[in-house]
Amino acid sequence: MGNKEDESHSHPLFETRKAKGRLIHRVFSFSLFLGILFIWVYRVSYIPRKSEDGKWVWLGMFLCELWFGLYWLMRLSLRWNPVFRQPFTHRLSQRYDDDKLPGVDIFVCTADPVIEPPMMVINTVLSVMAYDYPTHKLSVYLSDDGASPITFYALLEASNFAKHWLPFCNKFKIEPRSPAAYFKNEIYSNDSINGKGELATIKKLYQDMESRIENAAKVGQVPEEIRSKYKGFSEWDSFSSPRDHDAIIQILLHRKDLGAKDIDGVVLPSLVYLSREKRPQVPHNFKAGAMNSLIRVSSIVSNGKIILNVDCDMYSNNSQSLKDALCFLIDEEKGHEIAFVQTPQTFENITKNDIYGGALSVIYEREFPGMDGFGGPMYIGTGCFHKRDTLSGKKFNDQECFNHWKSDDQDINNDQLITETSLDLLEEKSKAVLSCTYEKDTLWGKEMGLLYGCSVEDVITGLAIQCRGWKSVFYNPKRKAFLGLSPTTLAESLVQHKRWSEGGFEILLSKYSAAWCAYGLISPGLQMTYCFYNLWVLNCWPTLYYSIFPSLCLLKGIPLFPQMSSPWFIPFAYVTIGENTQCLLEFLWLEGTIKGYWNDLRMWLYKRTSSYLFAFVDTIFKSLGFSSSAFVISAKVAEENVSQRYEKEIMDFGNSSPMLTLLATLALLNLLCLLGALLKGGLGIFVTLPLQVLLSGVLVLINLPLYEGLFLRKDNGRFPSSIAFKSVVVALSVCALSNVNVFTTN
Repeated sequence: MGNKEDESHSHPLFETRKAKGRLIHRVFSFSLFLGILFIWVYRVSYIPRKSEDGKWVWLGMFLCELWFGLYWLMRLSLRWNPVFRQPFTHRLSQRYDDDKLPGVDIFVCTADPVIEPPMMVINTVLSVMAYDYPTHKLSVYLSDDGASPITFYALLEASNFAKHWLPFCNKFKIEPRSPAAYFKNEIYSNDSINGKGELATIKKLYQDMESRIENAAKVGQVPEEIRSKYKGFSEWDSFSSPRDHDAIIQILLHRKDLGAKDIDGVVLPSLVYLSREKRPQVPHNFKAGAMNSLIRVSSIVSNGKIILNVDCDMYSNNSQSLKDALCFLIDEEKGHEIAFVQTPQTFENITKNDIYGGALSVIYEREFPGMDGFGGPMYIGTGCFHKRDTLSGKKFNDQECFNHWKSDDQDINNDQLITETSLDLLEEKSKAVLSCTYEKDTLWGKEMGLLYGCSVEDVITGLAIQCRGWKSVFYNPKRKAFLGLSPTTLAESLVQHKRWSEGGFEILLSKYSAAWCAYGLISPGLQMTYCFYNLWVLNCWPTLYYSIFPSLCLLKGIPLFPQMSSPWFIPFAYVTIGENTQCLLEFLWLEGTIKGYWNDLRMWLYKRTSSYLFAFVDTIFKSLGFSSSAFVISAKVAEENVSQRYEKEIMDFGNSSPMLTLLATLALLNLLCLLGALLKGGLGIFVTLPLQVLLSGVLVLINLPLYEGLFLRKDNGRFPSSIAFKSVVVALSVCALSNVNVFTTN
């Protein structure tokens, strides 16, 4: 018996598997690279001598293809050595009883009660409170940067509902443990539950709570009888506005509180509401500032060794994911090297053909495992399990960090300290670290906590942690750890990608740049993968060039590609067909559809010609001091007519924005050039300019939804008339000018 126990302790808590088929992929990639080299040679060898023959356009094409080839090499690094992780939670249970597991602090962030409705927020909170984990080891913190009494009221209601919900979840082992998701999907019809009437009871309790919260949100204030009953609402007596108020903190549930037990008498997880102090004249550093406030407050109230942070719209979909993450973080052999475990950002509202490419399946199923093979994925801001020490700026030291994560005297002393301190005193001590001036002349935001000065504070923080010697792990379970909501309009999707790409470019230009500052601190392969994402924005220029000038040259009859009879046609055809076939097969392998791949290709073009371009311009303006950072909160709940169009996979162009105007103009330009070329050259252009006709034809086909939105649709999701007018005028003007004097120097 003893030998079996010793053998069990010698087994790791997780395994790492390398992807199959790597050799075949590498050989095929080498052949594609040879094709790219031949394309470069062709461009250099056949530069036209005269400007009127397209000399300068030809040189531009060479620079574009040079960039595309180099960027393809960076992308290749993401598929060079992918690894996949598998935790063994049964071994964790055998090795650690409840008292020996580390404490876990869970952070949920919200910022606007209108864009992020309180009911959505508390469903996320309830889902993480209901983890299959010792409840006395769990503490959940809600950071409300909107400082909304409605959100606080919703959390107060949730604290009471949790007394019924958690026992229900544990008794019947239900999934998911977000009440809204559980009831909505109607996967809960279980005779063993229905027979006892417990399902009807818990559903009625939830509906009553939902009705009270939504009524309060509708009228914009908490019922007076509730305010007078609970002293916590007095925190808002001196409230001025969401941007100007004192620190607010309320410990709603705590293990030392005798009332913090469920209906079965089991201690509930600690539950804390906080809103940091804000003043108009003091920068609050957006989500990074909120996270750093949470780190400091939680170190006083609970001080869990593990920190999980989730966005308020990303509810827990898997009650085992916390134990899964611990298998990586406390593994006896490798766990001491791992700073954080990142799970994918997955969305429940993705349509069958994913009209806006929001699933990001290629990134999470193929590219992040590639980063993991070189030292670990980036931190993407939600669904991430951290060690507290690494978020506090600790550098990796193999000897110091090596431990088995068993309960020690520090845990016991911390519990005694909290027990001996009243909740009122804990709240007062916490308010001190929530002060908007607390971080002045400290290392917070520089070397401690999440870093400031970047619109993707999560990614730059993860990179800084890895540069301090730590590794990370990407875990993508079959039952997704978290589910959220993807944008439901084209404008929202483009704004989201603008923020991501802008933040990546800011990192490239910062002192934490993966291109040069991380040299020697992380592996070359990981450097290259970071650069692939940090350089997203630079793709705007060659993609714009390729979207405009081949079509304009087609209109003028200027060839930019070899004839089909030329041997030089082969590398162009091979690279184009080979790369697109590989991407299509990969997409289908990931359970996508052919139409979904076409939608993904469309969004690839739209992001590069709008989101990345505006991100590049904004980043340059910020670096020159002409503008400042701003954090845009994306809408989490769509209007009914918008949702209906999204479910029917009809593109929504209802908003007026410069990005949509640019897309409409480019689409019309390609259409006018193709039609003009056909009128001028007839069917002969299919023989003389085949690749240009193909390129322009593909661009026109991709843009079919834009033409419908401009001229054919009558619903509210069509393009505003102002965009239609401007895009038509600009496209016609460019075509007219190109026929006069665009490609010549005379």
